[in-house]
Amino acid sequence: MAEALNSLALETLFTAARTHNGWQDRPVTDAQIHQLYDLLKRGPTSANCSPARFCFVRSEEGKARLKPTLSSGNLEKTLSAPVTAIVAWDPAFFDQLPQLFPHADAKSWFTSSPALAEETAFRNSSLQAAYLITACRAMGLDTGPMSGFDRAAVDAAFFAESGWKSNLLINIGYGDASKVYARLPRLSFAEACTLE
Repeated sequence: MAEALNSLALETLFTAARTHNGWQDRPVTDAQIHQLYDLLKRGPTSANCSPARFCFVRSEEGKARLKPTLSSGNLEKTLSAPVTAIVAWDPAFFDQLPQLFPHADAKSWFTSSPALAEETAFRNSSLQAAYLITACRAMGLDTGPMSGFDRAAVDAAFFAESGWKSNLLINIGYGDASKVYARLPRLSFAEACTLE
């Protein structure tokens, strides 16, 4: 990557991109969901551990299972979204490390330290959630990432067999611009950064 992105690309990914709370009645296809994953999986994680797991909830049955886990402020925007991605992490992500990171015995780094394994899985699944948001924007889709759900209830409803642990939810679709809030302020460089 020798060249910087042009201003239109930067607007799409960052400066003009918004969190969406309402959705157009336009579907997100299975092919788009597969393409999203094919893009986000390329993003780096520590030791290529790739601990995130994604449940793309689209069916009426899936939305019905998700509904009782949501806070009241997240109900309408989530139930009307074409897709809600449950971004989770696999507590046993390290079982894949012999394949994903064959350069060293990386699995032993985590099997010997459950606290390190959990911290690594949570941190890197959060990073992969950001890659999903960026992939959505790059493909012309809008997102609405959020907390505001009962993690234990989501895990029981969707991950009882796999043992995955939910991290956050991301609504995905074509946003309804009339339901976007006014842009909120951000911290300045001086407030959020140091140069050492």
